[in-house]
Amino acid sequence: MSSIVNLPHDYLPMETQPVKQIPEGDNWLYEPKWDGFRCIAFCEDDDVDLRSKNGQPLARYFPEVVEELKKLNAGNFVLDGELMIWQGDSPSFDDLLQRIHPAATRIKKLAQETPATYVIFDMLAEPVGKKSNVLTDKTLGVRRASLEEFVKKNIKKNSAILLSPATDDIDVARGWLSSEGVELDGVIAKRTDLSYQSGNRKGAVKIKRIKTADCVIGGFRYGTNSKTIGSLLLGMYDDEGELHHVGFTSAVSSAEKESLTKKLEKLSADESFTQSIPGGPSRWNQGKESPWTPIDPSLVVEVQFDHFTNGRFRHGTKILRWRPDKKPSQCTFAQLGLSPAS
Repeated sequence: MSSIVNLPHDYLPMETQPVKQIPEGDNWLYEPKWDGFRCIAFCEDDDVDLRSKNGQPLARYFPEVVEELKKLNAGNFVLDGELMIWQGDSPSFDDLLQRIHPAATRIKKLAQETPATYVIFDMLAEPVGKKSNVLTDKTLGVRRASLEEFVKKNIKKNSAILLSPATDDIDVARGWLSSEGVELDGVIAKRTDLSYQSGNRKGAVKIKRIKTADCVIGGFRYGTNSKTIGSLLLGMYDDEGELHHVGFTSAVSSAEKESLTKKLEKLSADESFTQSIPGGPSRWNQGKESPWTPIDPSLVVEVQFDHFTNGRFRHGTKILRWRPDKKPSQCTFAQLGLSPAS
């Protein structure tokens, strides 16, 4: 599709730099950090093209969002936002992953069962009659005002197109970061006095919520072509006392690896995990993971993680500290307020 608004359809979204604290001062706008698929929507002459963070087409995977954007009948415009799927009040990244499927029939079925929403937070081109006005050289302050006006004129209640909250009040932003029970990924802070920074991290930072959990070490894998530990396999107990494999951590310091390897080898056992036992093919490892060694589940470690879905950590975790003061039996799903299937 050619671009009517003079923005190529592989135009890269602006990115963010991770920092530990929310920045203060003038010229900052704060937004929630959403846990979805970043998406730029090109809406031109009744055609809708959704593009991912790296410029790949997404429209075929989210037909319900395409139809919602078409129904606006608002002219030619370009939006920046996040594709989300919700399960109750919580975002489900796993449901998003299910959408990337080769079968159109499967996608259509999922679009009906778990419809997506498009949370918008920036406007790259605004409609002006039958034409459009590119805004990427304007400041965020100008772009946000244009976006809010666009939403006011075109987005109705109960639409799948949602305007992301934004504030210049740092206390509100701190509340987003600390609120219990609110499934936000963190906070984004953007400079209001800068133009749109396509493809770079200038002028925008992200502050992620810190989440921790106590886990049992149920086994380990050696490093590639190594006789020392490469990763630790993590477990949690359910209400019936079954030990579930929930993920891994490879964040073991080089100085610690040799002594820890010897310690864990002495704890080797015939079995450890009783549920979700690693070793077989799965959507995560595709059958490519190396063999692992079970150990007696007697050691506890506290880890930092970002997301926990479908009974496991979505990514690798970071070791915060060993917990000799914790009983393995205390490492349960209840500490997260979840069940093994959550």
